[in-house]
Amino acid sequence: MALVKWEPLREIEDMFDRYTSKLGWPALNREAFSTTEWAPRVDITETDKAFIIKAELPEVRKEDIKVNVENGELCLSGERKQEKEEKGKKFHRIERHYGSFMRSFTLPANVDASNVKAEFKDGMLNLTLPKTAKTKASEVKVQ
Repeated sequence: MALVKWEPLREIEDMFDRYTSKLGWPALNREAFSTTEWAPRVDITETDKAFIIKAELPEVRKEDIKVNVENGELCLSGERKQEKEEKGKKFHRIERHYGSFMRSFTLPANVDASNVKAEFKDGMLNLTLPKTAKTKASEVKVQ
């Protein structure tokens, strides 16, 4: 079952950032290399009855989030809007990512896509993807 697209370069970059942060070196500016502005972090768990996806979306409004399930794929997209610089207020450092985001996940065959539930509270999007009845694996004899 493939739920998350593996991105080996992102893992290497994250490992490098963890290493260099311990040395006190500044993080690399990857904005020029990325195809999307940012992607929310997710946790995916499984119970007997459902898959549960929890996505961190701080300072994203519920109205700015879209969840689509189509052709065996769950797509989570939206936008986090940047604060506008106000008179008398200076920004010295901006490390959080702003703009549009998108994450997509290939759903396993045993997900009931018509009954996906989404709840948003305190900056966390909780998706519940119920499972369908299990299909029995059949053994085929080789002739």
